[in-house]
Amino acid sequence: MREPGGARSGAPRKGSAREAALEVLLRVEQDRSYSNLLLNQTLQAFRLDKPDAALATEIVYGTVQRLNTIDYFLERFVSKGLDKLQPWVRSLLRLSFYQLYYLDRIPDHAIVNEAVNLAKRRGHQGISGMVNGVLRSVLRSRAELTLPEGSPAERRIALAASHPEWLVRRWLRQFGEPTAQRICEANNEPPRVSLRANALRLGRDALAERSREGGLEAEPSAVAPAGVTVRGGGNMALTAEFAAGLFTVQDESSMLVAEWVDPRPGQRVLDCCAAPGGKTTHLAEKMGDRGEIVACDVHEHKEKLIRDQVDRLGLNSITTVVVDARRLGERFPAESFDRILLDAPCSGLGVIRRKPDVKWNKTEDELAGITGVQRELLEAIHGLLKPGGVLVYSTCTIERAENEDMVQAFLEAHPEFEADAPPAAAVPPAFRPQESGKSLPASLQILPQDFGSDGFYIARLRKRATGNHL
Repeated sequence: MREPGGARSGAPRKGSAREAALEVLLRVEQDRSYSNLLLNQTLQAFRLDKPDAALATEIVYGTVQRLNTIDYFLERFVSKGLDKLQPWVRSLLRLSFYQLYYLDRIPDHAIVNEAVNLAKRRGHQGISGMVNGVLRSVLRSRAELTLPEGSPAERRIALAASHPEWLVRRWLRQFGEPTAQRICEANNEPPRVSLRANALRLGRDALAERSREGGLEAEPSAVAPAGVTVRGGGNMALTAEFAAGLFTVQDESSMLVAEWVDPRPGQRVLDCCAAPGGKTTHLAEKMGDRGEIVACDVHEHKEKLIRDQVDRLGLNSITTVVVDARRLGERFPAESFDRILLDAPCSGLGVIRRKPDVKWNKTEDELAGITGVQRELLEAIHGLLKPGGVLVYSTCTIERAENEDMVQAFLEAHPEFEADAPPAAAVPPAFRPQESGKSLPASLQILPQDFGSDGFYIARLRKRATGNHL
């Protein structure tokens, strides 16, 4: 049973933006649920209008993004310590502090009054008085709330850009201080909304034009050949155009993966870890829906996610299979696919901008286990590729152990594979060689600050023709 004042469930009801935000933040902390999924459910349950939905979204993401900085400042105002508070009270103080400290368009009195009213409804007079006292103390001291000077880089960046110190330490070692700091800062920027035009229905220029006619700011992506970035459209997955299969909502970095696979009409393609189906359906669109794509996932409920996308987009070339990708060799003959995509399970540290919970929920110890699974997957599926075929390995992380190091170790263990450059259009202009005669890169590490898209890694490998390897 949930404690008094805890998150409630039930029939849809009208509520305020801050009440909705509190529901989400409380469940994120108590249940370790993903904020993006909870937010969508809660916005629908509370039936918020567009401005209130936008405010609730801002509060949720901003509070989760800035969590350790918020707690650092709040601690001095809560005499018995934040950890001793009931979870819902702690979440209420956090979201209120976020508004007071980081937002400048909402009157202070409105923030404090709403917090006090929420405390009265969920708790009792003593709690509402404590909330009122803490927030008014914050207001009186706001100009003095600064971070300590002279801290080591890992501490300074962790507090200034709100990331765990262990993660900052890793990035300092991998990238150096300026890049590590920029990664953390970029992770706190709002994510762009980007759409992938369904090439079987319309081109991306036509999609951009149609979006502008609908009152949106829209322009072709500078990163992905099939992409369009939009502003002012809200949740684009709720539009009639989405339901009609004209586009897929997908990050621009993620759109590049199918471009690197470069499947051709009539080929047989294996997508090893396919859910929720964004890259799978992109492969089918690039093939003109001619050929065969086998899309696998280990979970039955995730297979349905793929099927839903296939049906929405009107595709016929995709077959879904529920199987652990490490056992695909038991299901399919050796050397039976022209292309293989392994979009591997990963730490997800490239998508913190979209899923800020990731940086707080992950631990450093988990990363070693993830690389073990990635190695097992590569070993299990590479034999299914035909000689001369292409294997693309991708992740949505920026961790070298999961990316460059993983691919390098695979190539050293399998001399029948070699690094292989993708088509020129698949490489963003900023990553193309500036000197004529230089070859395109066979792998790509996109950092979140590079284009404002997700952090992503893509490597393209080709299996040498039979007898053509050492």
